[in-house]
Amino acid sequence: MASRGQVLKLFKLLHRTRQEVFKNDTRALEAARQKINEEFKNNQDETSEEKINELLKMASDVEVILRTSVIQAVHTDSDKILLIPRKDLLQDNTPYIDKPTKKHES
Repeated sequence: MASRGQVLKLFKLLHRTRQEVFKNDTRALEAARQKINEEFKNNQDETSEEKINELLKMASDVEVILRTSVIQAVHTDSDKILLIPRKDLLQDNTPYIDKPTKKHES
């Protein structure tokens, strides 16, 4: 059974993720805050265990997508955009090799 504690923990996690992902973007921060609060408020009277678990799974998936897929960008010129990736999004780049080298058998 999903407890109120689990719901509250996920609610807080979404807000922390929102603050990190949309840092310095007041419009996006406010829009995300309103959407999170609205979705939780609309479903606060839900009693079906199955539906609650489905909603928690969806909220958890949204948090992962926000944390791993959203990147900030700023218009610097009429035809240029500056991307501002968070450190946790940056990964080591593995170069592509057109023809893989053969492994030598020992």
